[in-house]
Amino acid sequence: MKGIYLVTDEAACQGRSLESVVASAARAGAAWVQLREKKAGTRVFLQKALDLKAILKPAGVPLIINDRVDIALASQADGVHLGQSDMPYAQARRLMGPDALIGLSVETWEDVEAAQDMEVDYLGVSPVFPTPTKTDTKAPWGLDGLARIRNYSRHPLVAIGGIHASNAEAVITAGADSLAVVSAICSATDPFEATRHLTQIFKRAKEEKP
Repeated sequence: MKGIYLVTDEAACQGRSLESVVASAARAGAAWVQLREKKAGTRVFLQKALDLKAILKPAGVPLIINDRVDIALASQADGVHLGQSDMPYAQARRLMGPDALIGLSVETWEDVEAAQDMEVDYLGVSPVFPTPTKTDTKAPWGLDGLARIRNYSRHPLVAIGGIHASNAEAVITAGADSLAVVSAICSATDPFEATRHLTQIFKRAKEEKP
């Protein structure tokens, strides 16, 4: 789990289609894409998942579905991301199978400790900074909280929440293995260039990190 992890928000796409933004991000080097549809009905959500899968599979970019194990299974997505109020990890793993990517959001230290015994593929550290795209979460972890999790957890860490080009390097230095961004790509004037820039920052920070 390394690289730029795009989490979609169709409302933030500045009038562009979600598919065009995702395709641009994939061409520019996004390593993962999570389809997040909080308000869409099941049929609309599934169709979007199928459309994005058709875009991402040829590019070799995994598609992760937010919350909905049923949509992940129906669309043959590569994995699912679970929040603390979603299906428990054990049941999701049983349904998704051993090869699926399963991520888990951690919002409290108790979440981090509980995840230590789970075979999740990554932890979503949520949120690192305050952000309007995630309003149903606990207090931000901050860089110190992220570093504390890195020192404790055996899992790869995907940092999300208020991350953009100006603070990306600091987040990586604090221990993130991947940077999840929403508006930094979806709302960018040029999603391709925004993704390329973030990818360059990520690679440079990883090379410089001791």
